[in-house]
Amino acid sequence: MKKLLFLAPIAALWLTSLTAPANDLKIVAAENFYGGVAQEIAGPDATVTSILTNPNQDPHEFTTNAETAKAVADADIVIYNGISYDPWMGKLLATGGKPDRVVIKVSDLIGAKEGDNPHIWYDPRTMPALAAKLVEVLSKIDPDQSTADQKWLEVFNKSMKIELDLIAKIKAEAAGMNVTATEPVFGYMADALGFKMLNYDFQLKIMNDAEPTAAQTAEFEKSITSKNVKILFYNSQVTDPITERMQKIAREAKIPVIGVTETQPLDQKRYFTWMLTELLQVKAALKLQKISAENHP
Repeated sequence: MKKLLFLAPIAALWLTSLTAPANDLKIVAAENFYGGVAQEIAGPDATVTSILTNPNQDPHEFTTNAETAKAVADADIVIYNGISYDPWMGKLLATGGKPDRVVIKVSDLIGAKEGDNPHIWYDPRTMPALAAKLVEVLSKIDPDQSTADQKWLEVFNKSMKIELDLIAKIKAEAAGMNVTATEPVFGYMADALGFKMLNYDFQLKIMNDAEPTAAQTAEFEKSITSKNVKILFYNSQVTDPITERMQKIAREAKIPVIGVTETQPLDQKRYFTWMLTELLQVKAALKLQKISAENHP
């Protein structure tokens, strides 16, 4: 099943450097949300280059070019997701690079393995683990900057506390609530919020660009029309006729529909503001559900 992308003009060059001073530490991140965190921790003296930055592109369909290969080869630190989300990075790393290059496979930091949901940046454990690992690596590269690195980490963790506090508040209010999604993008966050995610087999089919079975589709529709689920999450970066129909059914059933993205949107400059934006949508959806329940006991 071919996905239909919400395409905006896509630049020929994918690489986006967040800073560009000369002769400094070079960090390359496969995805922009990891690049953003790296910039927060490494500070303004590092050049951070993110490869996947376009929210209108399906990350699963990305292919590399000569520029991405050169950026990886020249990097002092490379950060990538792992567990089959960005397999092209493994191929680039295998072609060689600086002898003392440090490679951070983020999935290893939280013990995620092949076959797990690859969207680990929605797991609240992931970015604090990456930030701590970066401080460890940067302190070894330049011990004189270790104090500054620790200060950047403290600032980062304070911002993350805002996200974690909101997660705790939503969980206290809605733990155990049934939700569903067209793809497992939001899965780790749904778990953190205490939600019960339904129709996972359907989601895997869509993520892998395969056709859900008739039984899976019927079960998905039933969970919505019966109002067994209270929120429908969908990947707003990519869609197809089946997921569009599920959104339509949900809206007709007065089930809140929330779009989430795989790539950090261009208008969200920091990881935690991106997460906060989506979490606030969840909070608003819960408020609507509460109002509806009060009006229709």
